[in-house]
Amino acid sequence: MGFTLPSVPDNAPTGGNGFTRWLGRTSLRLLGWRIEGTLPDYRQLVLCGAPHTSNWDFILSIFTVLALGLRFSYVMKKEAFFWPMKGLFLKLGGIPLDRSSTTDVVEQIIRWYRSHDKVWLAITPEGTRSKVDKWKTGFLRIAYDVGAPVKLVSWDYSKKILYLDKMWQPTGDHVADAEMIRDYVQARFVDKS
Repeated sequence: MGFTLPSVPDNAPTGGNGFTRWLGRTSLRLLGWRIEGTLPDYRQLVLCGAPHTSNWDFILSIFTVLALGLRFSYVMKKEAFFWPMKGLFLKLGGIPLDRSSTTDVVEQIIRWYRSHDKVWLAITPEGTRSKVDKWKTGFLRIAYDVGAPVKLVSWDYSKKILYLDKMWQPTGDHVADAEMIRDYVQARFVDKS
């Protein structure tokens, strides 16, 4: 099967250049990965990355973003933004979060959305690479408050496919929405053996 990429819609936040797109495509090809699915035509979106099981998830996501010429944001503690990594993290879409702030993390991210025209934010709802019984609901709170849909992105290491999968519109019942999405992910992407 040939290496093809989904088209990038007009409303998606874009970035990079010919070299970074080449670097992303070449890296994915050399690692044997491909991308399946489509990208939605939204200015603001929450990307739900699950199941999050490996440090490679971030690296594969960066290669995908570079290959497509997208710009997506992700959150990191502000302490990680130190020289010489600060410039790179910011260029790659990092949002420095102040975890000691009196404003909670979700509110900080909502302010980020409201101050930027085009934002696609990637969040791993497990909050860890370990198996968890419940997902955190912050990604749904953010999506609901800013009126953005949620797009599932999943990594299948056995097939080496990054899936741009299903979309959800949050209902406001964040716990029920999280369980529904988690059930879908477990049925489709998690090996139950």
